[in-house]
Amino acid sequence: MTSAAAQHDQTGDASPAAAGGGRERVEFRVSPERYRHWRVSYDGPVATLIMDVDEQGGLVPGYELKLNSYDLGVDIELYDAVQRLRFEHPEVRTVVITSAKPKIFCAGANIRMLAASAHGWKVNFCKFTNETRNGIEDATANSGQTYLAAVNGTASGGGYELALACEHIMLVDDRSSAVSLPELPLLGVLPGTGGLTRVADKRHVRRDLADYFSTRPEGIGGKKAVQWRLVDEVVPRPRWEETVTERAADLAGRSSRPGDAAGVSLSPLGKTRDDDTITYSIVSARLSRDTGSVDITVRGPQAPPPADMAEAAGQGAGFWPLAVTRELDDLILDLRTNEPELGTWVFRTDGEAAQVLAYDGLLLANAGDWFANEVLHYLKRTLRRLDVTSRSLLAVIEPGSCFAGSLLELALAADRSFQLAGVFEDTDPDAEPAAITLGDINFGPLTMSNGLTRLQTRFWGDEASLEAASKRQGTPLEAEDAADLGLITFAPDDIDWDEEIRIVIEERASFSPDALSGLEANYRFAGPETLETKIFGRLSAWQNWIFNRPNASGPDGALRRFGTGQRALFDRKRV
Repeated sequence: MTSAAAQHDQTGDASPAAAGGGRERVEFRVSPERYRHWRVSYDGPVATLIMDVDEQGGLVPGYELKLNSYDLGVDIELYDAVQRLRFEHPEVRTVVITSAKPKIFCAGANIRMLAASAHGWKVNFCKFTNETRNGIEDATANSGQTYLAAVNGTASGGGYELALACEHIMLVDDRSSAVSLPELPLLGVLPGTGGLTRVADKRHVRRDLADYFSTRPEGIGGKKAVQWRLVDEVVPRPRWEETVTERAADLAGRSSRPGDAAGVSLSPLGKTRDDDTITYSIVSARLSRDTGSVDITVRGPQAPPPADMAEAAGQGAGFWPLAVTRELDDLILDLRTNEPELGTWVFRTDGEAAQVLAYDGLLLANAGDWFANEVLHYLKRTLRRLDVTSRSLLAVIEPGSCFAGSLLELALAADRSFQLAGVFEDTDPDAEPAAITLGDINFGPLTMSNGLTRLQTRFWGDEASLEAASKRQGTPLEAEDAADLGLITFAPDDIDWDEEIRIVIEERASFSPDALSGLEANYRFAGPETLETKIFGRLSAWQNWIFNRPNASGPDGALRRFGTGQRALFDRKRV
C-alpha cells in the first residue's frame, strides 16, 4: 500500500485486533512523500501543518475516517512531521496546525475504530497519541518552535485535545464552530489522552465550568469559549487568514531559534525484522517467545566524537547519539504495539564507556547549539517513552558493557538491575570487570515525566545517597561499589549469574501482566506530580479501565451503540 500510515512488513496489513499476535505488524517508520493525511507548507519562519485526512486511508478496513477523525496511522504521520520540523527545519519558529476541511478542524479519534479495536490496541493508541502531543508541547517549551492551533471549524474530543497541546488556540467565530469534549455524554468514556488534565492544569479552566463543558456534546464557542479559557481568542471568518498570519509572525518573532542553520535530514531508518529478531545499525533485539522476553543490546559508539557540533551536524542522522535514539524509539514503539505478550525487556550494552561519555560531553558542552539541544531533548523523550511502557525492564551489566552516562539511564530506568561481581572465570578470566559510570548527563537534562532525573527519583527523600553518588561521578564503579551506592539492585558472582537472570525472567512471566503493570506504574514515578504524570498515571489508567467496562464496550455499551439510533444501556452502579 502507498499509505505512510499503513506501511507494514510483508507479513500483511496491520489489524488492531490481530496486531501483536505474531502475524501482522504496524510499522512506525514513515516519510513525508508518503503521507496520506497531512501536508506541510513553509513560509520563512512559519510552517503550516494541514490536517486533511483521507477518509479511505484507515490503518485497517472497516471504518472511514470522516470529518478529519483519526486512527493510529494518522498519528504516526503527525509524530513524524513534528520530529522532522525540529530536526530538518531549524529556521521554523512557529508551527500552525489547521484543517483543510471546511468547517471542521478535527472530530477526534474515530469511533468505529475504537468500537472495533481490542482493549490493548485502545491503550497503546491513547498512549502514543498523548506522547505525540507531549512532543508538541516540548517543542514549544524547549526548541523555540511554538505551536499555534488555528481551529477553523469544530474541534471535538481528540481534535480539541490536539489544539490543547498547542501554546495558543484561535477559534473561528462563525456561530457554528465550537470546541468540545463529548466523550462522556456520547461514548460513556472520558477524554483519556490528556484533555481534562490540560483543561484544568494547563488552561486553568474553573472546575465547575469544566464540569459543565465536559457534559455538553455540542461544546462551547464564541466569546464564551474565550471567557472560560477554553481558547485564547475567537476571530471572525472574514479576518481569519489575516489574523492567523499576524499571530504566527508575532510568535515567530519571540523565538531565538536560528534562522540560518542547515537542518539535519532524518534519513530512512535501516531495519531488519522477522519473528525472532529486530536489527538496526546500533540496536538489536532478540525475541524469546518461550520466556516472554526480549533481549535488547545497545552498542556504544565505534569512533570518537566529532570535534564540534558543526561536524556532528555534517554526520546527519548517523551522529551516534541521534542514531541510537532513533533506533531505540522505533524499537520501543514496535515492541509495545506488535509484541504485547513479550512482557520483560532485558537491556544490555556493548562498547567503551569512555566513548559514550565523550559524546555526552560534546552535547552538554554545546547545549546552546540548536542541534545539540534537539538531540538531548529527543533522548529525554525516548527515555520517557520507555518509562511509561507497560513492560518489566531489567538491566544486565556484564564485562564489556558500557552503561555510562546516557546509556546508564537505561539501567536507572530498569525495575531491577544486575551487575556481575568480578568476571566470568571459566570463559574470560582476564577481562575487565563490569563497571558503570555516572556522568554529568545523569544529573541534568534527561528528566523523567515527574520533572526529576532518574537519580533524583531513585533516591527520593534520601539526599545523602544522592550526594554520595554524585561524588563518584566519572569513576568506573564495579559491582560492590555500585551496590553500596544503591545504583544497582543485585551483584551476583559468575557462579550464580545465569541462574539469577533466568529466575527473574521466569518469575516475571509467572505473574499477572495486569498486576505487574499496576505495580510498575505505581513506583516508577516517585516525587511530585506534573501534567505529564497525571495524564499517564491517572487519566490513562481511568480511561483504560472505562474502555474495558460493559458500559462502554459491552454489546449494549455506548461505543457499540453509537450511530445506531439506540441508546446505550448502562449498569447504574457506581463502582
